Amino acid sequence: MDGFSVHYEVFVRKTPGASWSLDMASENRSAAIQAAEDLYNEGRVAAAKVTKETLDEDTREFQSVTILKLGAAEVTRKSKPQPDAQPLCVTPQDLYTLHARERIGRLLEGWLDRNSATPFELLHRPDLVEKLEASGTDLQHAIQKIAVPEAHARGMSVHELMRVFQSLVERAVDRLMKDHKKGSLPDVDKEGFAAAAERVAKEPERAYLLGAGVAASIAPAATWSEKVLRLLDLADAAPRGQAARALAFSTLEQPLAEILESKPGIGDLLGKGLDLGSSLAALTRLTAFDAVESLIRVEPSVAKVMPQLSPTAQRLAKWLAAEDFADVRTALGKRILRELNGPRRLKPGDAEAEIDVLRALAMSLTAASGKLLPIEDVQQAFSHRSRMLITGDFVEAYLGQGRTSQQEVEALIWLTENVIGGANKRQAGRWLRAVVASLRFEKETLKLGDESAATRLAQLAALQRSVGRCGLAPEDPNRFKPSSATSAD
Repeated sequence: MDGFSVHYEVFVRKTPGASWSLDMASENRSAAIQAAEDLYNEGRVAAAKVTKETLDEDTREFQSVTILKLGAAEVTRKSKPQPDAQPLCVTPQDLYTLHARERIGRLLEGWLDRNSATPFELLHRPDLVEKLEASGTDLQHAIQKIAVPEAHARGMSVHELMRVFQSLVERAVDRLMKDHKKGSLPDVDKEGFAAAAERVAKEPERAYLLGAGVAASIAPAATWSEKVLRLLDLADAAPRGQAARALAFSTLEQPLAEILESKPGIGDLLGKGLDLGSSLAALTRLTAFDAVESLIRVEPSVAKVMPQLSPTAQRLAKWLAAEDFADVRTALGKRILRELNGPRRLKPGDAEAEIDVLRALAMSLTAASGKLLPIEDVQQAFSHRSRMLITGDFVEAYLGQGRTSQQEVEALIWLTENVIGGANKRQAGRWLRAVVASLRFEKETLKLGDESAATRLAQLAALQRSVGRCGLAPEDPNRFKPSSATSAD
């Protein structure tokens, strides 16, 4: 059985009780699961599920197994397919929409990564189209991967839908190749980006034409960072006229957003091999550059965890601070929130570092809230992340071995101070109270050694003041009360 005999489909329910409709198909299991989780966690759908589709080579039929379900339960009665849930692309222009480009990126993810290209470039570069057609099976398999689940969702035959998609692709390719041969596509490097934008701004296909010019301009770049640099060069040369400038930046935003959404693209720009915590710190510094730089100057804990940005990333950060790339900035902010709301550890294997980076991220995103993200969404994300810090596994890893009971109390005070949400504070307070009320803590407190009772009492009083800064409610029974110190005295 070849590698294309298995693929994964993501189905969604827009509202509880509605029928399932296909959202995407992919050969990448983790990508399909992540897409389903993102759709459900963002509240865009009432339910989502991922199925594994295995092709029987003999019968040419697919066997379906559900591997993930999120949200509303199955409806009790079988619903009829709803073909109009999401309209099919019917014209070449439909392939250039955001939704279509996202699908193209998922269906051809492997081919695009191998050729260091984005869906935007594929749709606007004749050389990439020729290369895809010459690859043999990549395009055909992409059509098959989208046709099979679409046919199932719409009650149509697979072959019928494959013919529809094949015809659509052929018409889109013919249009691009004809325009290329006629010389209709602008050469922005030769003509100048501002002049080209001004010239095509009144054309009916202005976005398509200028997009072809932008794609050709960034084509010689050898790395993703070089592509970003070329896009920023074009941004510097954008026209001043309102209509032409709006067209210019709406065109530049498309490839820039696709580069920053891809793992290879963001990895090349911010640094490869980063764990999730460092990656989010770098992404936060990129998208909230001014706020983070101000914090770094006055807050050493933020400066400690924020990675340095490359010159290219710093240049991009200054552009993201302006309003020309506001949509890209917002998309990156939402990506940060998705990761914070996800299940992955920020610093696997280093619990103390996880608290430090989470604290720095909370300070940075709170300082940048309003312009970058709503403060309510930021607080909700960190409340969710705080719940991960008070689980038994995390606390056990955080405290480790070899600490005295007083050191454990100090560590738990720091943990309690850095979680938010009433329930999370109370749970952190329970961990703190468990150590303070333990026989071990009492024995170590009574064992004065070379220290006087007054010195030990002063230490306990200092611990109590630290607890007071943790944000526990005054009536919370988990608040620290050094009664043992009094008896020791």
